[in-house]
Amino acid sequence: MKKVTGIGGVFFKVKDPDATKAWYAKNLGMQTDRHGTAFEWRSSENPAQKGFTQWSPMNEDTQYFEPSTKEFMINYRVENLEELIKALRAEGVKILDEIESFEYGKFVHILDPDGHAIELWEPNDGIYDSLVEGRTKS
Repeated sequence: MKKVTGIGGVFFKVKDPDATKAWYAKNLGMQTDRHGTAFEWRSSENPAQKGFTQWSPMNEDTQYFEPSTKEFMINYRVENLEELIKALRAEGVKILDEIESFEYGKFVHILDPDGHAIELWEPNDGIYDSLVEGRTKS
């Protein structure tokens, strides 16, 4: 079973998310929306298939990373989230919540040994592609 297949996103705390997004847009050419930007890329196994890595500055008082007190959270793309969670539970990994399903994928949060919140995402890239507005292409 494959586990992590790539980085799905980087989320980090800032004082002013809109100002941060504007700075990155102006100075580094990132096309942003209310969530940040989605870096669009192609699968090496199937070049016709798009994939995305989300970049999101979040308000410094966000509770989204809790119980982690870290300034960032990484989202990893995975295959077969249900089976992966079963395997992680068997290994004693701290699972923070139940799997949530949305039209653009399934999500769950875990903690690593250093207290970093990790978001696992089994994406539905076709739907995500139709929803994302801010995207940065190579």
